[in-house]
Amino acid sequence: MSYNNHTDTDNSNDDSSNVITFDDGRDRSLSSRETERRRLEEDMKQFLSGGGEIKQIEKDLRTDPPRKPESNYGSRPI
Repeated sequence: MSYNNHTDTDNSNDDSSNVITFDDGRDRSLSSRETERRRLEEDMKQFLSGGGEIKQIEKDLRTDPPRKPESNYGSRPI
């Protein structure tokens, strides 16, 4: 993923001087990320107040058991 860092040479405390835009064009400034965090927190509160439940699972849990790797080497007829 490539990105463009649009920084100005002056050392102002303005958030817009350190805007990083990725290929998707989204604003990644500190203020936009803080807004996104607040929105996510409000969505979680609404989900939990409506009876939603958050379950923590083990970090190594897998839904499918590991399978033996398949090899197609030598499967074509001569």
